[in-house]
Amino acid sequence: MIKVLFVCLGNICRSPMAEAMFRDVVMKKKLEEQILVDSAGTGNWHIGQTPHKGTIEILEKYNISTKGLKARQIHARDIEEFEYIIAMDSNNKKDIEKLKAVFPKAKIKMLLDFVPDTENKDVPDPYFTGDFEEVYNLVKQGCEGLLEHIMANDLHDVGGKINGEYE
Repeated sequence: MIKVLFVCLGNICRSPMAEAMFRDVVMKKKLEEQILVDSAGTGNWHIGQTPHKGTIEILEKYNISTKGLKARQIHARDIEEFEYIIAMDSNNKKDIEKLKAVFPKAKIKMLLDFVPDTENKDVPDPYFTGDFEEVYNLVKQGCEGLLEHIMANDLHDVGGKINGEYE
């Protein structure tokens, strides 16, 4: 099973949005038995809280479930357990890399690394900007690119099956 962890600052805006959106597309592709999705924050301010009102509203607008989303803080064990640690911005990535020293094999990437021809790799924090629509669009592109990457590189079956289809 491929495990993907989205990480932002407080785990109430960007990373739970990415978790919900990625989980939605994974379920639509019937890959939920092959890909596990979670999110966390680098800070501890919102542990146990549901996502920000703006995150919930934008996800509901696009019929994406927010069921079960609760903020948590990233732990060192996450670096060991998750194949993909996806940071929302460069500050989040720096904070995650401090934990990586213990587990050097973790793949820490920026979400927008999976969007070709994007100069700025930081997803802006809508907690401060208020622009949840912009963040939704960026996260959507990043999640689509990430899933394409995982499908092309990680979802090979012993029987020659890829993503539920035979080669």
